[in-house]
Amino acid sequence: MDTLLVVDDNPAICSALALMLELHGYRTLCRNTPEAALALLSQQDISLVIQDMNFTRDTTSGEEGKSLFYALREAQPDIPIILMTAWTQLETAVELVKAGAADYMGKPWDDAKLLNSINNLVSLYKLSSANNRLERVETQRMAAIVGADLCGLVFASGAMQRCVDLALQLAKSDVSVLITGPNGAGKDKLADIIHANSSLRDKPFIKVNVGALPMELLEAELFGAEAGAFTGATKARLGRFEAADGGTLFLDEIGNLPLSGQVKLLRVLQTGEFERLGSHQTRKVKVRVLSATNADLADDIAKGRFREDLFYRLNVIELALVPLNQRKDDILPLVQHFIGPKFTLDKQAKQALLAHPWPGNVRELENACKRAVLLAQARLLTAADFGLALANGAPPAVNAPVQAAAGSAAAPQPVPTSAHPAEDISKHAIELALAEHKGVIARVAKSLGLSRQALYRRMEKFGIGS
Repeated sequence: MDTLLVVDDNPAICSALALMLELHGYRTLCRNTPEAALALLSQQDISLVIQDMNFTRDTTSGEEGKSLFYALREAQPDIPIILMTAWTQLETAVELVKAGAADYMGKPWDDAKLLNSINNLVSLYKLSSANNRLERVETQRMAAIVGADLCGLVFASGAMQRCVDLALQLAKSDVSVLITGPNGAGKDKLADIIHANSSLRDKPFIKVNVGALPMELLEAELFGAEAGAFTGATKARLGRFEAADGGTLFLDEIGNLPLSGQVKLLRVLQTGEFERLGSHQTRKVKVRVLSATNADLADDIAKGRFREDLFYRLNVIELALVPLNQRKDDILPLVQHFIGPKFTLDKQAKQALLAHPWPGNVRELENACKRAVLLAQARLLTAADFGLALANGAPPAVNAPVQAAAGSAAAPQPVPTSAHPAEDISKHAIELALAEHKGVIARVAKSLGLSRQALYRRMEKFGIGS
């Protein structure tokens, strides 16, 4: 409920205005003197002031009202003020309206006219106040970003702005951060920003893609191994925790860490202590851990696949990154960044890029841009160059095939980026990706926006050998 202030030395006037205003949903406070009104204004949030122009008996000059008006304006420059008097001085009215008075009415007033003026002025005041708050917040945000290392991140959406703001805030602390979001959305970029703006920026920053490592080697990669700890271990191996000592360790796809590794990770987070595989010597490190996942860890905890105590150790603060199709303002700036200054987009290409769901997120968008630049026959890129349907649903024109030079091997065709949810990735797309990446499963999975386990399941479904 908006609070209005009525300043009039006549109690009957105050009572009549208060009754009318409260019947129409306004909280009304009345004061009889300028001094009392100014004191109240410093103590209460007031949305509008209705003030008399004369407060001393037999005075009609309006000088007292002028003095109060200017004092109110100095105390709160934006507050709307309606002047009311039984003695209308045209020159005074003109002067004060020029100085910022919102309205000037005579007594007795017209209820409908006064209410209409109040409703409009209060609405405008609230809108102006909200805009001013947003401007202050934006100014503060920009001040925080100035001088920050954003690690080449390109964005324009409010959702990404909030993620960056929080990442910069978290960078100042040493707490563990869990970055959540779908594959290809840019979780690793947020980890880069946190480290680059932290007090550890000059210390080691080690990244581990847990989902890309074979299960049997995960613990050796994280914690190290002595010579002879397993077949093929001919010499001692330094683990990622030791390599990151004094700095930051980023564990991507943390949901794929097996339970045995989770126990050791929990111990490191709690005490900083661990042993290499094949060794009984306890080692101690000091590492800030950032982690990321596209998995539903709460569901994994319920099914016994992920330790709840480890989850709470990793998830001191969660930084949630939404899919690209929920931050469409980022799409065209990212496209321009990926295609470079030599290329531009036609109108239909822009519409098609915005209409596409981008299930593979930024990674899929980047691959589509690389393909468009590679196959483009002009500097003005079309929807067909990206392999996208037009925004109206029409299929794109087919690009002319790339011809291999006579006597040479056929020109390799780029692996198509999936335009469907991961479950709909075709056998042909997987086979093309396997050929493109020479059968390296981790790279194939990354290019398709899948986890290694999900890729193996689809290969088994289609009868594709690894």
